Amino acid sequence: MYLRQYYLGCLAHASYLIADEKTKTAAVVDPQRDIQQYLDDARAGGYQIKYVFLTHFHADFLAGHIELRNQAGARICMGERGNAEFEHTALKDGDVIEFGDVKIQNMETPGHTPEGISLLVFDKANSATIPHAVLTGDTLFIGDVGRPDLLASIGVTADELAAMLYDSLDKLRRLPDTTLVYPAHGAGSLCGKSLSKETVSTIGEQKKFNYALQPMPFEQFRSLVTADQPEAPGYFVYDAIKNRQERADLESTLQTSLRALSLDEVVRLRDSGAQILDVREAIDFEGASMKGALNIGLKGKYATWAGTLLSHDAPIVVIGDDNEEEAVMRLGRIGFDNVAGYLKDGMEALNARPDLLQTVSRITAAALAEQIEQQKAPFILDVRSEKEHGIVHLGRGHNVPLTHLRERLAEVPSDRPVVVHCEGGYRSAIACSILAQAGRTNVSDMVGGIKAWIASKLPTTPENTMTCGTKICETAASKNN
Repeated sequence: MYLRQYYLGCLAHASYLIADEKTKTAAVVDPQRDIQQYLDDARAGGYQIKYVFLTHFHADFLAGHIELRNQAGARICMGERGNAEFEHTALKDGDVIEFGDVKIQNMETPGHTPEGISLLVFDKANSATIPHAVLTGDTLFIGDVGRPDLLASIGVTADELAAMLYDSLDKLRRLPDTTLVYPAHGAGSLCGKSLSKETVSTIGEQKKFNYALQPMPFEQFRSLVTADQPEAPGYFVYDAIKNRQERADLESTLQTSLRALSLDEVVRLRDSGAQILDVREAIDFEGASMKGALNIGLKGKYATWAGTLLSHDAPIVVIGDDNEEEAVMRLGRIGFDNVAGYLKDGMEALNARPDLLQTVSRITAAALAEQIEQQKAPFILDVRSEKEHGIVHLGRGHNVPLTHLRERLAEVPSDRPVVVHCEGGYRSAIACSILAQAGRTNVSDMVGGIKAWIASKLPTTPENTMTCGTKICETAASKNN
C-alpha cells in the first residue's frame, strides 16, 4: 500500500492519495480543487484513480471531487447521511471498499457535521484486521477536534452536533493505540481552536495529549469544545452548500476567469459595482494603487480574508504583478468563480492615468510614539481580534476587528488622522484599503504592527506583558499575521 499526505499551507488542509501496487488502483481523500498534483503522482506511479472520498461537506474550501470525477473518472464516495446532488456511492457505517492490499472501511463519525465520516485504512499485506491508519476528516485533529458550532450544518444545533461528536470520539478512542491519525486540517484552520502544527499522530498519543479525548461527562465536553472558537468567515456556509451541489469544475471556470482586461474595461466594471482586488504586497499597494481597490496580499492568509471580505454576487477583477493566475486559482479553491478577469499589464496600465491612483502613507512605531504625545494626536485603530487586543495593546488604541470594520466605520473619526495597526502589517493594509474605499484620505499604516512597537520597547497595556519573541507574541502573530 502507498499512502501520501498533501498539505496545503494557505488553507491548513491535508488530503491523501492511497494506492495499491498490485492492482495499480488509487483513491484520493478530501482533495483540494486544483487536482493536478494527484493526477501527476498517479501517472508517475502507474495508478488509476478510481475513487474519491469526502469525509464531509467541507466549509472552508471547495473540494475537488467533481474535478476528479470529470478528469479521472473517479467514483465519488461519502457517508450515507451526505445528501448530495451529484451521483455518488453512499457508504453505511462499516461498509468496505477494497482493491488489492488496500481495504478502506467507513466509520460514521458525525459531530463537526451530521454527515461526517472517518476512513479506516488497512494494509492487508500486514493485517486485514488492525487498521494502519484512520483518516479522520474534521472529526479528530492533532491536539483538537472539529468544532460543532459552525453554521454549515443547517438545521442541526451545536448541542446536537456536540452530542454526536462526543459519541464519535468514543468510537475513535477504541481504535488500537498504534493506529496513525491523519486529519483533514492542521494549525491555522478555523475548523477548530488549538490544532497542532503536526500533521500526523497516533490514537495512543491523542489519548494522552488531546484535551477532547480525555474521559469526562458530556456537559463538560460540550463546554470545552464550544468555548473560545474563532469567528468563522461568512463564506463557510456558501462552500458547505456548494460542496453538495453539481457544479462547473475548476478548469472550465478558469477558462472564463483568466481574461486580460484593458484599463477601460476595468474602470467600467468598477464603476458598475465590480470588486477590484489588488493582490500585491502591502508596501507596493500603499505606494500606488487603483482607487477603489481592496488589498489582500497573496503572501498572507489570502483565502481566509478573500472569503471573508469579498462577495460572490459581484464580479471580481484582479490586479497583480505577474501572479494573477495564482490569485484567480486560489479564489477558485474557495468557490469564488465570479472573477471577470485581471488588469492587463498590472499597475503599468495606470501610468498615464494619475486620476485613478491613490496612495496610503506609512508610519513607523517610533514616529507614532512621538505623535501620540502631541496635542492633536492621531486616532489609533487596532484591527486585530478582541482576544489579541485583550492580551496586549497600545494604551490609546481603539479595537475594531477587521472582520467588522465595514459595519463599524462610524467608530473611526473622519476629522482627524488615523493610524491603523495589526500584529505584523498584513491585516492593517487590508483595513487601510477598506478605509480608502470609504473615502478616507487621512489614514496611515503602522509598519510592522504591534510587533514593531514592542521591538522598539515602547509602552503597551498591560505594561511589560510581552516582548517580541515571547510565546504570547508568537502565538498572536500566528493568528493572521
